[in-house]
Amino acid sequence: MVRFLRPLLRGATYTRLLYLWVPMLIVSVWALVDDTNMWVPAALMIPVGLIPAVRTGEGVQARWLLTPGHQDDGFSMAPSANWRDRLRTVVWLQGRLLLGLLTVSACVWLPIVSVELVRLSLGHRIDDIPLLKDAAPHWAYALLAPLPLLALYGAVVGLGFLATAGARALLGPSSAERLSALEERTEQLLERNRIARELHDSIGHALTVAVVQAGAARAANSPEFTDRALTAIEETGRAALEDLERVLGVLREAEQPLSARPTLADADRLLESARASGAKVDAEVTGPLETLPGPVSREGYRILQEALTNVLRHAGAVPTRVRVEAADGALTLEVRNPLPDGRAAPGRGSGLRGIRERAALLGGRAHTGPDGTGDWEVRVELPPR
Repeated sequence: MVRFLRPLLRGATYTRLLYLWVPMLIVSVWALVDDTNMWVPAALMIPVGLIPAVRTGEGVQARWLLTPGHQDDGFSMAPSANWRDRLRTVVWLQGRLLLGLLTVSACVWLPIVSVELVRLSLGHRIDDIPLLKDAAPHWAYALLAPLPLLALYGAVVGLGFLATAGARALLGPSSAERLSALEERTEQLLERNRIARELHDSIGHALTVAVVQAGAARAANSPEFTDRALTAIEETGRAALEDLERVLGVLREAEQPLSARPTLADADRLLESARASGAKVDAEVTGPLETLPGPVSREGYRILQEALTNVLRHAGAVPTRVRVEAADGALTLEVRNPLPDGRAAPGRGSGLRGIRERAALLGGRAHTGPDGTGDWEVRVELPPR
């Protein structure tokens, strides 16, 4: 019994009832103008439904009144983008008028029938309702009086559910809107992954340099070397703070241009940071780096940063060969270093995976692993974009 009456405790039952009553306001106003042509409101809904903005208004009403308190994605909030959307809106307006007419009829006549059944059981004759006009007064009609009220309850709840289902079917997102929403969601996920890679590369590089520098300074026991190490740690920390502030700006949806991200034109900063950590970096840069497309140059910087970070983290201060070649908008980047103790590194860390992901996103190729000569190699080829 409690389950049966539960809809009476839900606010949605009454907001749906209001939603179905709203179209009848238009019909009531028209009835005051001309009650002999009651088909006119339905005819007027056809050109009204063809207006693109009407679909937005219907979607807002459906979300607020049919599913109150829930961000239901089943209703489109966008205006009609094509004739199919316009026709769906017209069909829904006609259906809403019909459901509203049924709702008003139930809400008006069923309570009247219940009251007249009570009057009939008390000995009064009924002249206004054809169904009860010829009925003889009898006390047993009092037992039938609750039935119209139960029918009213079922009509209100049932028509509310029917209106919600119909609105989802006819006011729901079109295929183009669903595809657009999917693309937007994909862009958001890609942006989150990019931010995660940015944080991993910049902060991870700074922490690695700081750890290596601090350990080297302690082992060297030289004031001069300690001073250089602290300077390198300070510079790397400042650069990491700049990267962190930029990424946080993206998270705050700030208007941060992509050009603010470091590019391969700033690669000297990475090389000097690695040299200050004790690594012997032999760099060879050929080709005009400034002509590289923005995405290629920015991602190339991050790939080089992560490759040097992996060298310092896993191999230490070892001789490292770096080759950067720019030609016709394409980029070839190589970082080679001896393997520690002649053993191969696992190559499954998030840094190496990030390098491969960055290259794949730009349509390039990346190889990370032993090169067959006892060295560890990171080789990335990025095509022009």
